[in-house]
Amino acid sequence: MKVSGTAVLHGPAEKVYAVLNDPAVLVRTIPGCERLEQVGPDSYKATISAGVASIKGSFSGEVHLSDQRPPHSLVLHAAGAGTPGTVSADVKVTLTDNGDGTTLLSYDADAVVGGMIGGVGQRVLTSVAKKTAGEFFTAVDAVLRGEEPAAPAAVGAAPSPAPATAAQPAPSVPLGSSAQPESGGQPQAGAQPAAAQPQATPAVYTRPAAPPAPVATSGRDLLLGLGVGAGVTLLGALVGGLRPSGEFALGLAAGGGIALLGALVGGLLVGRVARRR
Repeated sequence: MKVSGTAVLHGPAEKVYAVLNDPAVLVRTIPGCERLEQVGPDSYKATISAGVASIKGSFSGEVHLSDQRPPHSLVLHAAGAGTPGTVSADVKVTLTDNGDGTTLLSYDADAVVGGMIGGVGQRVLTSVAKKTAGEFFTAVDAVLRGEEPAAPAAVGAAPSPAPATAAQPAPSVPLGSSAQPESGGQPQAGAQPAAAQPQATPAVYTRPAAPPAPVATSGRDLLLGLGVGAGVTLLGALVGGLRPSGEFALGLAAGGGIALLGALVGGLLVGRVARRR
């Protein structure tokens, strides 16, 4: 199956190329991508949820970049397998700087699809592939425009190794001499071994969790909360009005306090009913 297309991205070619090579950006912009783990230079293990029509599932595979000519072109090699089937693809990406702050991206993909997902039909697969590519480029363009938040740091990134301390040679003692080295008459040890270097751990990038959906409250819940709050507020006003005129300030304070209590009770009722739903 062959798929090709173009997209105009808002950024110079150098910036677009850098974004397309940033795994922290890719894990947020590739549709369905859940995890990227760097296993080597320009090589990653990926976990992606995808599917066609009713055939959906999770794919695990590897992605590798080659033939890089920054900031002009690169070739992406991807292969994965999952419950829906198998997919392997080679995608050539070309960037052309338009000179007006935008870049024309062209891609040509050659993919092989097998398993259940391969039985859907080439026309449907091509349509889904172009739709997915469009979603990806739209998300990348949002990053270039600054509409997306800063990318999170990778989990498990290798720490910077501490510089090795140069070994100090042992003091020389003339042959046959009975003189002892300094430091309280105790012989000095030989050269100290260099500190062990920390082991590098793979950098892992995961898609940030989606913000929780707002809890919808019905009109009945809202009216219930407002009714209780208004009732207690009215009680506060009555208490304030029934106080003797000489105690106006005290009555006003009591009425205001009960009114505030009414507002709080109404808000708590609405929140509790919403959580139960």
